Amino acid sequence: MLRPNNRPVGLWAPLDRGFLNNVLFGLDCLFAGAVLGLAVLLRYDFSLSATVLSGLPVPIFVFTSICAIVFRLSGMYEVNWRYSSARDLVWLVLTISCALAAFTLLRSIFDNLRVVPLSAIFITFFVLSAFVGASRFCFRWPYLSVLFRDQLGLMGSTETFVPILLIGAGDATDSYLRALERDRNALHRPVGILSIGESSVGSTLRGIRVLGTVDDFENVISDLRAVGDCPRHVVFTSRVSQIGKEVAEKLIDRADELGITASRLTIPTELRKSDLNKAFELRSITMTDLLERPQVTLDHNLVRRLVRHRKVLITGAGGSIGSELAKQIAALKPAELVLVENSEFNLYAIDQQLNEDHSDIKRSCYLCDITNARRLNAVFDCHKPELVFHAAALKHVPMVEQNPVEGARTNVLGTINVADAARRTNALAMVQVSTDKVVNACSIMGATKRLAELYCQSLDLEQRHDAEGTRAITVRFGNVLGSSGSIIPLFEKQLTKGGPLTIMDPEMRRFFMTIREAVELTLQASAHALEQRAGRGEIFVLHMGEPLRIIDVAHRMIRLAGYRPDVDVKIKIIGSRPGEKLIEELFLSSEERLESPLSGVLRARAVAMPLQVLHNGLVGLRQAVENGSEDEVIATLANLLPDYRGQRHVFHRRQQDHISGEHQAAGGTRTALTIPDQVVGTPH
Repeated sequence: MLRPNNRPVGLWAPLDRGFLNNVLFGLDCLFAGAVLGLAVLLRYDFSLSATVLSGLPVPIFVFTSICAIVFRLSGMYEVNWRYSSARDLVWLVLTISCALAAFTLLRSIFDNLRVVPLSAIFITFFVLSAFVGASRFCFRWPYLSVLFRDQLGLMGSTETFVPILLIGAGDATDSYLRALERDRNALHRPVGILSIGESSVGSTLRGIRVLGTVDDFENVISDLRAVGDCPRHVVFTSRVSQIGKEVAEKLIDRADELGITASRLTIPTELRKSDLNKAFELRSITMTDLLERPQVTLDHNLVRRLVRHRKVLITGAGGSIGSELAKQIAALKPAELVLVENSEFNLYAIDQQLNEDHSDIKRSCYLCDITNARRLNAVFDCHKPELVFHAAALKHVPMVEQNPVEGARTNVLGTINVADAARRTNALAMVQVSTDKVVNACSIMGATKRLAELYCQSLDLEQRHDAEGTRAITVRFGNVLGSSGSIIPLFEKQLTKGGPLTIMDPEMRRFFMTIREAVELTLQASAHALEQRAGRGEIFVLHMGEPLRIIDVAHRMIRLAGYRPDVDVKIKIIGSRPGEKLIEELFLSSEERLESPLSGVLRARAVAMPLQVLHNGLVGLRQAVENGSEDEVIATLANLLPDYRGQRHVFHRRQQDHISGEHQAAGGTRTALTIPDQVVGTPH
């Protein structure tokens, strides 16, 4: 006898297939005998004569024996029923039919088997098929139950899953949904399907409703958003050739405008080379998958009016934020794009990318350190930019903690150079990219960026009576997913090696948003501030939702990569690094939190220092940087920022107190670096 794939199977070959297969075999034989007896009872309406009752054990034994032989020969115990298909079920029914046919043939030969009427044989066929099929269905139930998580209350928080909208209602969609059913760790949750034609609209495919056609895309997104199920991904399950290239491009562009990532399923029949040297090969992880909220959408018209036909200069243009600024601004057709960057390779990389994507945009590239005021002023004098986006900074907390002089030189004095150059060349606005680490700073990076905020805030207020004066706009936000030196690239690197993923503290929390979302909102806040003349002396704070635990992000990355946290990939607690806070904040206690008309943007208003007073206080910092004295830099930061509580400052202060005590005990006097009293907390 042949099994479904036409390979011959020996009579006893499957016996060594494992305990579970033997249990199944025993159950099937038990079902066979029991069902035949039940069929006879049903045929006689549970009223058996003594003759029938006494003669029934023989046909039951014969039929059970036939089933034992036929079932073994069929190869049905070699099928992996977790992945069974309709083809396997058809083969199961044919196997039962063969067993019944053999029994019917023997019945026609031996009289003692005729106690079983032909009608009972027909009843046996249907009942036994149902029983044996149900036993196989039990293998699939744990995986099929994923489909019914909503109805069964097993879904948990909807924020745990990434909602997706499928484009296409064909075979590939069915295969994808089938794969999701089997994957108990799947994080993507289909919320609807868009078909290519009208015929399948209103129907369901594996429990997911076809909500409309591709022409109904915007209406469907709007309806899903209204019920809190706005998709974060649009997944093309049909080939582009089936949808049409123009339609597909239009859908991708519109999804992009709505802050929704577009993806395409890999065709199962496509082959690609595998790197056998990698312990773990990551699935593609989209940064939006790591957010437990939808991205904020952008008012493109507002931003387009800001940038179009204007000269734009970007500092730190090769960094994570700067390069995204360059790409988004180039797409808005500025008159000229000036890229300023201190890293030769980063500048080369962004220049090459812009040359490929926006070769029609006039651009200039300058290797320039923003702490070199002469070089920076020459660039500004040459181009006289109308908009300046200042993204250059030293941002890596532990590195700046070890190099406070360079941190102050770049983050404070470099920002002053950029702001003063923009003001001197009459730019419309200088937009500074800030960080949530400035709030109650406990790191040198946070303290230096806070001083940069104060300078821009004072500069903006200085120009409040001059409608044509240069605006100094500050935008503050938290961690961006995937930026250089951030936790996500580190996790990805650790995942490719098989782990462990290292985190500093199980309760450490951070605000997160994607690089694209941060840049879009930065542009939107800047456009609003200029067009509406709003937010003078205020700080625009990007609304980033609730802070996420780093350990939860690690778990999510592991699951998205297709592995099990703490089983396939371990997580290791390594303790906090110098300057790191347990929980980040977005607002100082002294700042008034205000709403804004922009979605995803808040405002912080606080009492600022007069510009001249701040200049006087920064003289000491400039001198400390020129002297290269770390202790002086730290002491000056502490004097200018009473809320600064860095570890190195506390240690330095204890040293000074100890030295002072020794001097006083010896009758000596103490000399300390001081900043004028009027600098600290002086109202404007």
